[in-house]
Amino acid sequence: MNKIRSGQRIIRGISGSPGICIGKAYLIDREGVNLTKRYPVSEAMVPAEIDRFKNAVTKAKNDHAKVIESLDPDLGENLSILEAHMVLFKDKMLYGKAIETISRDRINAEWALRKVSRKVKAMFQQINDQYLKDRVNDIVQVSDKIMSHLVGAQDIQIRDINKRVILVAHDLSPADASQIQLERIKGFVTDRGGKNSHTSIVAKSLKIPSVLGSGRASSVINNDDILIVDGSSGIIIVNPEEDTLFKYQERLERFQVYRADIERDSHLPALTKDGVALNLMSNIERVEEVVSAKDNGAEGVGLFRTEFLYLDLKRFPTEDELLQKYKELVELMNPEPVTIRTLDINGDKVNPYMDPVEEANPVLGLRAVRFCLEHESIFITQLKAILRVAAFGNIKLLIPMISCVEEIIQVKVVLNKAILELEHEDKIFNKDIPLGIMIEVPSAVIMAEELADQVDFFSIGTNDLIQYSMAADRSNQRVGHLYQALNPAVLKMIKMTCDAAHKKGIEVVMCGEMAGDPINMPILLGLGLTDLSMSSASIPVIKKMIRSMDFSLAGKNVNKLFGFQTTEEISTFIQEEYKDILPYREMEE
Repeated sequence: MNKIRSGQRIIRGISGSPGICIGKAYLIDREGVNLTKRYPVSEAMVPAEIDRFKNAVTKAKNDHAKVIESLDPDLGENLSILEAHMVLFKDKMLYGKAIETISRDRINAEWALRKVSRKVKAMFQQINDQYLKDRVNDIVQVSDKIMSHLVGAQDIQIRDINKRVILVAHDLSPADASQIQLERIKGFVTDRGGKNSHTSIVAKSLKIPSVLGSGRASSVINNDDILIVDGSSGIIIVNPEEDTLFKYQERLERFQVYRADIERDSHLPALTKDGVALNLMSNIERVEEVVSAKDNGAEGVGLFRTEFLYLDLKRFPTEDELLQKYKELVELMNPEPVTIRTLDINGDKVNPYMDPVEEANPVLGLRAVRFCLEHESIFITQLKAILRVAAFGNIKLLIPMISCVEEIIQVKVVLNKAILELEHEDKIFNKDIPLGIMIEVPSAVIMAEELADQVDFFSIGTNDLIQYSMAADRSNQRVGHLYQALNPAVLKMIKMTCDAAHKKGIEVVMCGEMAGDPINMPILLGLGLTDLSMSSASIPVIKKMIRSMDFSLAGKNVNKLFGFQTTEEISTFIQEEYKDILPYREMEE
């Protein structure tokens, strides 16, 4: 939403990466690729039109390959993102469907590509998993590159920009963002994109401020407009007044000092003022992210989301392929622990290589452990790989979306089958690894004590727990006000889980996004949670806050928090009680 205030324009978007930058706007206009017209082609012209499409794909793919070749091989995760885009150029969902549409509908290649990409986008927008929902941007970006070759649009090389500017674009692909020269580009703003998009990942790794999902920033900002980009708050100020400029210049200087401070101390332990040590771990999706996890001071991997290997391969991997990836991860992290979550696919995660079964409400359907128990051979293959890699490092096994005692009993039966197969095959493995479950369904909270008798640890997955507890789709803006981590109902769910774990003497970890937000620290510490797993970039900030907190005081304050009846009351109390130590406060008035 845009607001006009005394001549300066304020545009609100989504925080892509924190920080503040001030400078002139540099517009990258890619909208020309969208100006395509539909026209029919005769049956005789169909082969030529398909060839034209294939040639455009080849050229776009070659351009993309040149970008990858020009980059530093040490870019790690960013490089893997770009390599994943290479696969999308020939992806069945985009490439195959576009050719099929040209042939079936007898329309030009541009319109067929646009039609298919819009259909794919609409499909992805129905997905409730935010990470996968943000993957639609990858497909759109690849589609745009192909489209530019179809319509003869000239691609813009960001690496050739020779000014100190702030990029403004309808969208930036990871390939675009990876070309950014830090000595020239101060930050960037896009109309598209989300908090978990690949472009956001690249921005965070480059440590430059960005605001994504701003809607129409590229259409209301002009070249050479003065911009303030507040990546921490998701705000863009266009042509700011003098006092606003002065205020943000001061905040920029304070942020630079603040970031240098937290990065300098990221290797220090997360120790409260009264001597309580917390264990901060990293949530990762790919092995390449280990470098960032270690750089940010992670004390292990608290959640390895294994499904992305399956999705990247476009098929079910073999036991040895899984073992190789897991072993690489474990060797990089040794001796720190690695928690491997079993396949969490289907439902809200698209499985592109199995015949889809239509479900009216997929997030309540055959997903995660339910899918694995129905497809036992797939489950056993993964369990065997995890048991085998446990012979090489500190491994924990985590099962997602357990909703009742019967399910974890079934999992144990399948786990024993995997052990028997490994014994029969005379393979090296370790069966004595901790077994845990994700607490992300309200029924699991209610049955937490009974479930604790079956497992060695709980891992609280707040992303789904909030969604299911509040019956609020986290991707639906119309009910977004209900999707609040500090809602009293959600906090009571977390307390019940922690109480059950403590009573039964098992470990409890929080691995949802709630663990990486500083405002939640007072209540998490107050509930006695000492093991937290989050995105790597959040660790230094959370460590800094923890070192400023008193664990015993948090325990006393938590009783006050549970006396409040609304989210606003809880949030206000925390912001007032901890105003001197909440991150980014020193950059505000």
